Amino acid sequence: MTTDSEAKPRPRERVLDAAARLFVREGVNAVGVDRLAQEAGVSKRSIYQHFDSKDAIVATMLQEYGPAVVAGYFAPDDLGTPRERALHVFEALHEAAAVSDFFGCPFVNVATELRDREHPAAVVARQYKDRLTEYFERQAAAAGAVDPHLLAVQLTLLFDGASAGAAMRGGTPDAALDAAAQLFDAAVRPR
Repeated sequence: MTTDSEAKPRPRERVLDAAARLFVREGVNAVGVDRLAQEAGVSKRSIYQHFDSKDAIVATMLQEYGPAVVAGYFAPDDLGTPRERALHVFEALHEAAAVSDFFGCPFVNVATELRDREHPAAVVARQYKDRLTEYFERQAAAAGAVDPHLLAVQLTLLFDGASAGAAMRGGTPDAALDAAAQLFDAAVRPR
């Protein structure tokens, strides 16, 4: 007799798990529905009982996979100073990028590969990037930055560039954290 914790995941969850693995590692366009079905151990019919299209799978995968991706990047509000919380994002990226299966920011990767800003998955990806910018903006405002939104956008761009560089080269250079610290310090320095 198997318990609920030992039970095989339902087809929908298996499809999303397979999508997360394959789309992040190989790309959305490189993975067809047949391959997804095979990897998930379900039929194509089962896939289409749960999802209207491959586009819906990609969007749902990002929506459900997203919280796990960002969980380690955002420091709790009671951890250190606003500066330390902002820099924590870059430290977490450095740690994440140190493993061999780091392929960059999945949100940027999917949105860039799809090349359609209105694609459902691109919309979800943008929402997650907006959450990162909002996080940086909260830290910048709490630190007294002159223009918290500008600093937040700059830090998000730096994060995206460091993430892409890490995917290409493996690991992030110390320069990414140094640049984030310099941006933050320049923005909160009394003028």
